[in-house]
Amino acid sequence: MPELAEVEYFRRQWSAGIGNRVMKIAHHADKRVFRGTDTRVLRKELAGARLLTSEARGKRMLFRFSNENWLGLHLGMSGKMQTARPDFRPQKHDHFVLYQRERALVFTDARQFGRVQFHHGKTAPAWWENGVPEIVSAKFNRPFLDRFLHRHRKAPIKAVVLMQSGFPGIGNWMADEILWRARISPSKLASELSAGERDELFRATKFIARESLRIIGPDDSALPRTWLIHERWRAGGKCPRHKTVLRRATIGGRTTAWCPKCQK
Repeated sequence: MPELAEVEYFRRQWSAGIGNRVMKIAHHADKRVFRGTDTRVLRKELAGARLLTSEARGKRMLFRFSNENWLGLHLGMSGKMQTARPDFRPQKHDHFVLYQRERALVFTDARQFGRVQFHHGKTAPAWWENGVPEIVSAKFNRPFLDRFLHRHRKAPIKAVVLMQSGFPGIGNWMADEILWRARISPSKLASELSAGERDELFRATKFIARESLRIIGPDDSALPRTWLIHERWRAGGKCPRHKTVLRRATIGGRTTAWCPKCQK
């Protein structure tokens, strides 16, 4: 599943089209990615509109077009975005394509857990404003973290870190990376974290979010080799710190990897 950094990477792909008009639209209107969206209105309003700005929040993206048009994209489990030649021909899973004079902006989603939303209005749509602070912002601070952990104190910390209402953009691999860096067992209840562990959790969350956004790419290949991600799925994967074999289990509904020696 695309997470914080991957979402930002894909947003930047489409940002290449900023300042240019949509000449033509191709879409599979009957597909699940358009659930809740009137595709006829979308097609009518976006045709001829100019892409003005884009932004990402957690796992969501918002593209603002001229004539008070807004397009929201969520990548779901398998969504991807790319730019292609203006003569691009959509394939089976290319459910949404915006054609500009010099390029095509392509949204692909094989499993269709992603979503395309459209809004026409002077201000950003209500579904965009959810009030959750971005991790890299000043509003994501220790008081916010403490309140969120208290609210979900009976849940395993791995499950809590995956909650988008508190850790927007964090998915499975980033959650494991954060907890490994903070030296916290993923099965530990949020209520059991000491003040020191909360400090480490806060610092690790900020660090992983900031660094993954800085390095940015469509996959994990550019991330430092000292990160857990390069070992977490490998058979016999070992802790990058001291080479202890990692353990795996399902925690918070997701496959989880951790080091039994340094994560207590």
